[in-house]
Amino acid sequence: QVQLVESGGGLVQAGGSLRLSCAASGRTFSTYAMGWFRQAPGKEREFVAGISRSGGSTYYADSVKGRFTISRDNAKNTVYLQMNSLKPEDTAVYYCAAESTRYTIVVRTTADQYDYWGQGTQVTVSS
Repeated sequence: QVQLVESGGGLVQAGGSLRLSCAASGRTFSTYAMGWFRQAPGKEREFVAGISRSGGSTYYADSVKGRFTISRDNAKNTVYLQMNSLKPEDTAVYYCAAESTRYTIVVRTTADQYDYWGQGTQVTVSS
């Protein structure tokens, strides 16, 4: 089992940047594929970005491609989401998720494929 704790959210003006972090407990972080999701008020939770166990494969939602970058540091048990050129429509609660998998290059893009979730961190982008 793994526990996930997100940090780095906040209030930023449109065009600004934030970096979210997700720290995982346990010694087996490298056996988890990781993902970031977000949920805006009144909307369903949506996939933002995912990264494979090794970090060699990544995948992004079209809405964030070219602006967001997901990365991981397995030595620090941490996954990151660098968000640049933020837009008001990026405003949401951002969640980190982990999937225990034996596949090293697979990236998951749907919420039901993930096993563990963090509590979320609020990102608000003002216009």
